[in-house]
Amino acid sequence: MTDIDHSLEYRQATDEQSLPKTPGAQAPGETDGDGDGEARANFDGAARARDARAQHHQKTEDTPRGSVQDTPQASGVVDGAERALQGDLDDLAAAGANVDDLAAAGANVDELAAAGVEVDELAAAGAQRDEYLALAQRTQADFENYRKRMARESAVAQERGVAKLAKELLPALDNLDRALDAADRDDPLLEGVRLVRAELGAALARVGVASFSPLGETFDPVKHEAMAQQPVEGAVSGTVVEVFQAGYELGGNVIRPARVLVAA
Repeated sequence: MTDIDHSLEYRQATDEQSLPKTPGAQAPGETDGDGDGEARANFDGAARARDARAQHHQKTEDTPRGSVQDTPQASGVVDGAERALQGDLDDLAAAGANVDDLAAAGANVDELAAAGVEVDELAAAGAQRDEYLALAQRTQADFENYRKRMARESAVAQERGVAKLAKELLPALDNLDRALDAADRDDPLLEGVRLVRAELGAALARVGVASFSPLGETFDPVKHEAMAQQPVEGAVSGTVVEVFQAGYELGGNVIRPARVLVAA
């Protein structure tokens, strides 16, 4: 009931009470004496009750259907829902952090994969370097062996050439020795022949050719050539008692053995 309806009822009641009264008769609802004040008080209380019910009904209509009233139970439910929602949001945030961690881990995996590729490349380069180093070392060793072999062969070839030349000159030296032995001491050419013989001997010595005379040594078939063997008084059997022709050697190798007489 609105304020307008309440005002109309109040005016109607007031008009009824203000009508002239007939002696001995009363209008419906009328009281005598102090009954008028009591009726007004009852009317005001009823009006206030109707106004309260009207306001409550209006609030109920204004409240949206399905809305939760502000009660302790409803507040607890709302708080629980908010806490649950906040927990879900925290879980989602943690899940987002985990996703970020997984993304970072994926980046690290990619970096490790790239590093693994670089390690493989370095390993391949190291293996190739080792192969080239081994090849260089083998080549160097082969060249060193070749150099040493060539040096030995060159020395042998040189010695062989000198030996060949000495063999060609030794008969001339022998003849010079025979001429010196057979020449007269007063022969003016004797000194010249002696000088030539000395020069040839010195030349051969400079290239490593040396003469040896094994007189009194034990006979050695490698260095000595026995021309004869006969008993010699006071000589040990197998020793050289006479040298007919001196021997020559070059670097420990015999160019020509000495011709000797061996005691029997």
